[in-house]
Amino acid sequence: MIHSTAIIEPGAKLGNNVSVGPYSYIGNDVVIGDDCIIESHVVVKGPSTIGSGNHIFQFASVGEACQDKKYNNEPTTLIMGDNNVIRECATIHRGTIQDQGVTKIGSNNLFMAYTHVAHDAVIGDNVIFANNASVAGHVHVGDWVILGGNSGVHQFCKIGDHAFIGMYSGVNKDVPPFVTTIGMPAGPAAINKEGMKRRGFESDEIMAVRRAYKAFYRKGLGVDEAIASLSEDAAKYPAVQTMIDFVKASERGIVR
Repeated sequence: MIHSTAIIEPGAKLGNNVSVGPYSYIGNDVVIGDDCIIESHVVVKGPSTIGSGNHIFQFASVGEACQDKKYNNEPTTLIMGDNNVIRECATIHRGTIQDQGVTKIGSNNLFMAYTHVAHDAVIGDNVIFANNASVAGHVHVGDWVILGGNSGVHQFCKIGDHAFIGMYSGVNKDVPPFVTTIGMPAGPAAINKEGMKRRGFESDEIMAVRRAYKAFYRKGLGVDEAIASLSEDAAKYPAVQTMIDFVKASERGIVR
């Protein structure tokens, strides 16, 4: 399962049934779980912990030192979950000591070709990065988020669960859960209704999220006024309370 031209450093630990293709490099302090497929010409450096069932395609760079000029070879890390697909030429960098020292990737994510996850980013589960989508340092992306092609997210921004970042969006503020963005800079366009339907949300909860979206974006209300107007729906529908909690916790402010 290990091609004769692959280089596996002595400090690397590979699980059962791991495949490493031609000319790939696995560095010291790299732990790769069971049933992973590393195609040809892949570079994985550490300290990095890669879970089980991940598939990393050719020319991807995983666990490399970050591009932050403050980084000074500190032993920061990358932690990745299970069953992720990392396509051609994607790049995922380790963290910095200016944050928690770790970049975290969840499970069941798809990183298409030429995508980038910068240092200290935290990516949830079931996320899709379309071709050339990138997130800067310290960005947090929730579960079930889709980032459209050529979209970019400014450092320290947060993207809520089930949000949809439209292609070519330039995100420089936080994006609440369920919100779809478009534009440069990114602005709110609608709720991710289709995504909610696919994930099993009932129609009445989808309508409640739509009312919440209108309160935040269509009625001319301030944030506090919008939150106050949603108290009844928040008590009945968890998705609305999720939106409110996210907005309250936002440090950069939400897209408007």
